[in-house]
Parts: sequence; C-alpha cells; structure tokens
Amino acid sequence: MRIDIITIFPEYFTGPFSHSILKRAQEKNLVNIHIHDLRKYSKNKQKSIDDYQFGGGAGMVMNIQPIDDCISKLKSKRKYDEIIYLTPDSKSLNQETCNSLSNLKNIILLCGHYKGIDQRVRDQLITMEISIGDYVLTGGELAAAVLTDSIVRLIPGVISDETSALTDSFQDNLLSYPIYTRPNVYKGWKVPEVLLSGNQKLIEKWREEKSLERTKNIRPDLLK
Repeated sequence: MRIDIITIFPEYFTGPFSHSILKRAQEKNLVNIHIHDLRKYSKNKQKSIDDYQFGGGAGMVMNIQPIDDCISKLKSKRKYDEIIYLTPDSKSLNQETCNSLSNLKNIILLCGHYKGIDQRVRDQLITMEISIGDYVLTGGELAAAVLTDSIVRLIPGVISDETSALTDSFQDNLLSYPIYTRPNVYKGWKVPEVLLSGNQKLIEKWREEKSLERTKNIRPDLLK
C-alpha cells in the first residue's frame, strides 16, 4: 500500500511514523508513506499557500493552485483509489471505513489548515472526506496520522497476530470485552474464574456476553 500525505508541516510526521508498528510496517515494505511539502508547489515568492476568503470573514483559506499542482503531479505517476481530505465538517471515521481503506493500493491524504481549503478543491479533486471527531484541531496532520495508523494496522502482516485486529472494538459494531493478564489475584482483585477454566467455549460465551453488555452500557448507539 502507498499513502501520500500533503501537508504544510512535513516534519510533523517524523515522530508518529518512526516508531513501533508503523515503523516496522514500512521497514517490511508493507506500506510506503510519502510526505509532500505543499509550500514547494506555491508559485509566489513568499511560498504562501493561503489567502483571504471572498466575501470577507475571519480566517484564511488554503489556495487551490498549490493543491491542484501537487495532486496532479502525483496522479500523473500512478492511479489513486481515493483522494481524502481530513476535515471536521464531514462524516466521522469508523472501523468499517478503516477496513475498507486498508484494502486499497494507493491513497492521498490532504491535511487542511486555517479556515479550510478552497471549495473547488473539495468539489473537483477530493473523492472522500473524513473527520476523526466532532471537534476542531489546529490542522489536519494529527487527523492524517490517526487515519494512517488505523489503516496500516489492518494490512496483513503488519500485526504479528492478525486475529488480534479482528477482535478489536467496533469490528462487529460492539465494544471489546474486558481483558486481563497475570497475576490472577492482585490486592485481592481477582480475574473472573471462567478465564482460568481452560474451557474455550465458556470463555468465548463470556466474552460475547461482556462485549454486548459493555456496548449497551457505554455505546448503545452502536446496536442500532
């Protein structure tokens, strides 16, 4: 899989993509992540990529020209399955979307800033828009890192035990069941006996019941 990220702060991604699972996924060539500095596509001397919005109002808007040139250059070299804009005013990211995106070959992520991007970019160039929640960040870089992590971990071979991802929260519109590890008794706090029984059928039944119970109590909306 190839992920191209368009940003005005390329150095931001040095940390998130240089550790743990994402680092190993790149080292094993299971994913190739390329960061593109949008300012390099600006045609003015100041290398600015924003301007005042037509009609007045507070907040600057990202220009169409640098974004169009960057995306056009990438598209001239390969076909992209999705060109994704990270923005709070869109549908929220969920596990179903992550599962779907993890099966794609090439995607572009565009990180927004300021008041947002010229609407013509959204109308003509973007194929998909994603929000990571009902709140506003200072920029789309953190959202792009979150989306990348949520996708890459699902690619076969990235997580050593691939069945682990299949039992994560939201995979079946349910929250995950409670999990425990050693010691089985700590300060008098005990692990449920069923998990120590060795009876896998009883354990699976307990996990299903607890998963449903947690979902009903915490996220009943998922059951709709």
